[in-house]
Amino acid sequence: MAYDADFGEWVREHFHALGRLEIKRMFGGAGVYASGVMFALLDDGIVWLKGYEALGEAFVEAGSRQFTYPTKDGRTMSMGYWTLPETALDDPDEAVAWARRSLEVAVKKAAGKKPSKR
Repeated sequence: MAYDADFGEWVREHFHALGRLEIKRMFGGAGVYASGVMFALLDDGIVWLKGYEALGEAFVEAGSRQFTYPTKDGRTMSMGYWTLPETALDDPDEAVAWARRSLEVAVKKAAGKKPSKR
């Protein structure tokens, strides 16, 4: 994972309607937090939004791809993060709508509740 501070500033501007965001470096990338809850990862110029099963289908329909990584034994593992849909890259309103849905999932997950499939 790689994090670029300029990209972090773009994310802050793009998602400004969410209010104050914290971006914390982790594993070479960065986590994006709103109200103390991490809802996104930044890596190599890609915004990965938390979605788990609750938003997986919606992300697939929007053309997003799921975060995957290879293991040492050659398997491919996936995580509950999806790319910000391409159409939202140039549309802050759409990006914020996706981010709010992702944040809702993250808050429910943090509270131990099963996120709903909207």
